[in-house]
Amino acid sequence: MAAEISVVIPTFRRLALLRKCLEAIVAQACPDCSFEVIVVSDGPDDTTGSLIAHIKTENPGFPIFFYSLDMKRGPAAARNYGWKKSTGELVVFTDDDCIPSPGWLAGYWHKYQLHKQPIIAYTGKVEVPVPAMPTDYEKNVAQLSSAEFITANCAVTREALNQVNGFDEAFPVAWREDSDLQFKLLKENVPIFSVQEALICHPVRKTFWGSSIRDQQKSMFNALLFKKHPEFYRRRIASGPVWIYYVIILASSIVITALLFQAGIIAGIAGAIWFLSVSSFIFKRLRGTNPSFSHRLEMIVTSLLIPYLSVYWTLRGAMRYKVFFL
Repeated sequence: MAAEISVVIPTFRRLALLRKCLEAIVAQACPDCSFEVIVVSDGPDDTTGSLIAHIKTENPGFPIFFYSLDMKRGPAAARNYGWKKSTGELVVFTDDDCIPSPGWLAGYWHKYQLHKQPIIAYTGKVEVPVPAMPTDYEKNVAQLSSAEFITANCAVTREALNQVNGFDEAFPVAWREDSDLQFKLLKENVPIFSVQEALICHPVRKTFWGSSIRDQQKSMFNALLFKKHPEFYRRRIASGPVWIYYVIILASSIVITALLFQAGIIAGIAGAIWFLSVSSFIFKRLRGTNPSFSHRLEMIVTSLLIPYLSVYWTLRGAMRYKVFFL
C-alpha cells in the first residue's frame, strides 16, 4: 500500500546525526496520514545500511528504506534518487542533521489536505539554537531560521517535482541546490506556502578552526545559480557583488605595483584604503559574536584571506559556467 507522505533524507556516514533524526521521525504523531522514510547515501555506505537495519529491528513495522548511490554525486542526486523511489503524493525533505518536532509531518499533511492541489509546495519552520554571543559560524548557520526555502525542511508534491524535473544535479554540494528548486517552482507558478506547524530543530554542529576558508569554494556555485535564474538571484540572494572584496583586492594590487615602481605616495594611499576596508570587514564579522581570544584571532586571520578566496572561486565559477558574474 502506497504511503501518503514520503520523507527523503540524503546522508553519508553520519551515523550519530542520522540516528537522532530518525528517532524523531519514529516519534511522529500523524494519525491522519501514512508515511514512509527513504534514506539515500551519497555513495557506498555499509555502516549506514547497518544502522537502518538496526532501526528496523528496534521498530518493527516502521516503513524505512535505504539506498546507496554507486558513487558520490552530491545531495541533489541523492534526493532525486530518493523521491523517485518513493510512493507518497507529498514528498517531504529534511537533512540528517535535523531533528523534526513530533507534529512535523502532521503540520504538512493538514495544510496539504486544506489545499488539496496536485501541484503545490511548502516550506516549514526551522529553529537554530545558538548562544547569545555566537561564533561567526554559528551566526551564519542561524540564518537558516529566516531562509525562504531550504531542503532541511520543505515539502513538494510528486507532480510538482515531476514538472520541474526535481533537483539539478549540476549542484554537487549542499549549496544553492535548494534555491534552484525554489526558483524553478516559482517560474512554473507553483504556489509555495509557509507551514509554521511543520517545525524542525537544526542544531549547529561543531566545526574546525578556520572553516570559513574552506566554505569560500561554494561561491563557485553562486555563478551557476545566477546563470540559471539571474532575476531571482538578484532579488532574493544578492543585489550585487560583495564590492568590499574587490576594493580590498584592487587596493592590495595597487600597493604591490606602486612599490615595484617606487611610487611611495600611491602605495601609502592604497595601503590605507586596504587597511580601512579589511578593518571594516573584520569588525563587521566580530560584531555581536563570541568574544573569546581564539574566535577573534580566527576572524582576523580568515578575514585577511576570505576576499581573495571568495573572488577567486566566484570568477572560477563564472568561467566554468560561462556567465558574467562578479
